[in-house]
Amino acid sequence: MVFGRRPPAPLLLARFSGLRRGACGRAMAPPRCFALELPGCTLAHFAVGDEAPDARPDPGVAALLGPPGRSYSLSVPEAGGAGCAARVRAARLHQRLLHQLRRGPFRRCQLRRLLCYRPGGGAGGLQHGFLLRDPRDSPDTRSALLALLDACPEAPRPSLAEFSGDPLCRLWQLPWERRDGQGWRQLGRERVVPVPEPALHPVVPDLPSAGVFPHREAARAVLEACTSFIPEARAVLDLVDQCPEQVQKGKFPVIVIEGLDATGKTTVTQSVSDSLKAVLLKSPPSCISQWRKVFDDEPTIIRRAFYSLGNYIVASEIAKESTKSPVIVDRYWHSTATYTIATEVSGGLQHLPPARHPIYQWPRDLLKPDLVLLLTVSPEDRMQRIEGRGMERTKEEAELEANSIFRQKVEVSYQRMENPGCHVVDASPSREKVLQMVLSEIQNNCN
Repeated sequence: MVFGRRPPAPLLLARFSGLRRGACGRAMAPPRCFALELPGCTLAHFAVGDEAPDARPDPGVAALLGPPGRSYSLSVPEAGGAGCAARVRAARLHQRLLHQLRRGPFRRCQLRRLLCYRPGGGAGGLQHGFLLRDPRDSPDTRSALLALLDACPEAPRPSLAEFSGDPLCRLWQLPWERRDGQGWRQLGRERVVPVPEPALHPVVPDLPSAGVFPHREAARAVLEACTSFIPEARAVLDLVDQCPEQVQKGKFPVIVIEGLDATGKTTVTQSVSDSLKAVLLKSPPSCISQWRKVFDDEPTIIRRAFYSLGNYIVASEIAKESTKSPVIVDRYWHSTATYTIATEVSGGLQHLPPARHPIYQWPRDLLKPDLVLLLTVSPEDRMQRIEGRGMERTKEEAELEANSIFRQKVEVSYQRMENPGCHVVDASPSREKVLQMVLSEIQNNCN
């Protein structure tokens, strides 16, 4: 271990997005800002920088970063620019680190979500990472972390730092750097100070490039970056490329039925389809649904690119079928967007993008339905249905059961969707009653 002076300015400045001026006009790096998820799904924001005001961090932050115990931060930069390939590499590395930090010597540690972002908001520069807290402050944890990073020689290499306190109750971050041929060394220390919570969650500006894709080409570019290591990605792209880029709905109505798992979508969509003599479609469509398991095991950006492109394939089917009969669709774009928002936005409901934010708007190039119905049931009813069903579930469906905050974020995101919005239908009554309510909504909203 080599403890040295603070690195020269060029080395520090390369790690930041912009500059600020200190005393005598000296160029300084702006503080890095962090959002840490605390117990209870609240968020605390703090910064690390050279010129820190004389302030104490949030008590929740101090409890997780300071003694007793030792905390470490790992952040994954997007090496090689901000294109799709860089985002995909960073997302896969982040997921690999998550799996590794849950086993072996790290199992006795606490693991929390940590975001590093640029002050002032805006897209770009966001780094996903972790706070690893070792309550015993074992030197084996530090050694295991350095060995873990040694096993990540390819770009992007995660950045590692640890935190310490001092007798004056101040907190410090101590970054680690690996010099080729010289091993690891600490670069010095920088103050940890509180910063105001930004108006928007730091991840929101990046959502259009991370899963809530605003158009087909954005999702397509992500899967294109995956073809070298996911063979099925090429097959999906070939099917998408067979679909016209612009399609028009026929004269018959198109009704989408959305809802959480176990709200009765399968039963309702089939019953409505039978009643209206409509064509029943599903997203993802059957031509790619056999690859769901492959993409469900990938990070959000890849998983949502798969589902987004599935929506465009379904749109092509809708355009064709709606010239002949009504069309019922079991899930469509709203579910793709809501699950991305609920997954990527850390913290509780208060951290979701506000109502009427552009992220809730329909993609400009995706065929739009005439009506979207959102089936809802109470959490208790949903759990009873799940227990009696015994069906295989995705990771996100399992998360709905285990995490009530995640479920609420999905539900609220559904209800904030616009153009078109969701018409909520209580699916708790009998099947006959629910069918009657759904048919009434269709009659009142579709010609």
